[in-house]
Amino acid sequence: MQITDFDYELPGELIAQAPLEERDASRMLVLDRREQEWVDSSFKEFPRYLRTNDVVVVNNSRVIPARLIGQREGSGGQVEIFLVREIKSDVWEALVRPGARLKKNSRAIFGEGKLIAEMLDEPGAELRRVRFHCEGSFDETLAEIGSTPLPPYIKRGDDASDRDRYQTVYAHMSGSVAAPTAGLHFTQPLLDELASRGIERTTLTLHVGYGTFKPVRVDRVEDHEVDPERYVVSREAADALTRAKRDRRRIVAVGTTTTRALESLIVVEGIVRPGEGETRLFIRPGHRFELVSGLVTNFHLPKSSLLILAAAFAGREEILAVYRDAVQRRYRFYSYGDAMLIV
Repeated sequence: MQITDFDYELPGELIAQAPLEERDASRMLVLDRREQEWVDSSFKEFPRYLRTNDVVVVNNSRVIPARLIGQREGSGGQVEIFLVREIKSDVWEALVRPGARLKKNSRAIFGEGKLIAEMLDEPGAELRRVRFHCEGSFDETLAEIGSTPLPPYIKRGDDASDRDRYQTVYAHMSGSVAAPTAGLHFTQPLLDELASRGIERTTLTLHVGYGTFKPVRVDRVEDHEVDPERYVVSREAADALTRAKRDRRRIVAVGTTTTRALESLIVVEGIVRPGEGETRLFIRPGHRFELVSGLVTNFHLPKSSLLILAAAFAGREEILAVYRDAVQRRYRFYSYGDAMLIV
């Protein structure tokens, strides 16, 4: 497969720059894979497209304020550090700008000295190793002075509202540097409605890394590698999934992150084993889905690994046809955009 097989034209004005006032006011395109038909709907109607006893699986990872803006020690020049992955206590892999000017052992100051970043390696690699120094808790300091890490295609600075709206209402476990955006459409009343209809909900954790924005830089799709992401699927969640498989109930994953975590689990004779670790699973056409039988997702970037995952689930030609139609119908795209339900 060539990466050009997963391209489409998207006018820039359809890239959502801010969330709607109400989370569940988003439009929702519903694709029936078997019939190869789709209809326009709204996310408030999501529960009526499910069956009693379906299992909805959500990712409860919480976005950390991973973007830091400060000054170089000495010169006072502006520095931006984007946290990517914690290596050990107080040491992170990070994107550093301007990276070339920050040599090994140089330091940057944030929050008027509340947080100091020390470069542990020389410039050159895309990701630098950075040690942080602060008085008290690093997490509390980061929460005070860090900014919401909005995606690069949102062409504005973050504001106070993003701290709430770039999180799901069920976010609990801190660790993501990007939101599991399919879950942004849910409200507590909608979750309550799912429960009242007899629709089970279970939770896992996959911490979304910066690799979710990583472009596919190879011509052959099969040559692409996704960055590892940490996940935890508890015994309770695994048991719920096992019961769903035994009873032949649908498992509806909320988001590509949830899908990757679910499809990384080991299933032996119908029994789903809990899991914890890092997944490098790259889901592409030809993947045999073991657990996921329904998918809630947003509209993804052209030639991205997330679009390829959606194509693996629904079919490449079908997904591209849906995307072309969504462009014509003026759907809102990407993280703060509209939703798609694939069943």
